[in-house]
Amino acid sequence: MGAGKTTIGKALARDLNVEFFDLDWYIEDRFRKKISDIFEESGEQGFREMEYKMLREVGEFENVIISCGGGTPCFFDNIDFMNSRGATIYLKATPAVLKEHLLMGKSQRPLINGKSPEELECYIKESLIKRTPFYEKAKHAIDIDVIHTKEQIDSYVKKIIDIVK
Repeated sequence: MGAGKTTIGKALARDLNVEFFDLDWYIEDRFRKKISDIFEESGEQGFREMEYKMLREVGEFENVIISCGGGTPCFFDNIDFMNSRGATIYLKATPAVLKEHLLMGKSQRPLINGKSPEELECYIKESLIKRTPFYEKAKHAIDIDVIHTKEQIDSYVKKIIDIVK
């Protein structure tokens, strides 16, 4: 969460002239509900089960870039499924970078709503401890810094294109 998956994914899809899917947006569109409403109605477990099914649905699409939520690789066998379907890339960022991106972001995220900056940083550190073993199963990793400019985004896109060739 906050690494820049959607920002970089959209730019990558544009440069490769393929369709882009953000898994959370796809879920919201298919179920006509906000992720926050799904969490409220079904809890995290209900959301994760829905996410599992929708990941498999979009995973069957060809020639697409898919950005998944930060928790997606950590549940069920999702990371193994993603690795079986294409090139997976871990956008690796420090807690400070993730915090800055999340504080800059405009969207509401159910797992961090209402957290102070200090609580957010603690949540990020705890999440990374749990999630990093799953993230490191991705086929590729790229270190991400704070993204402020189009040039920075383009630089990351170029790195991704170079490593997946």
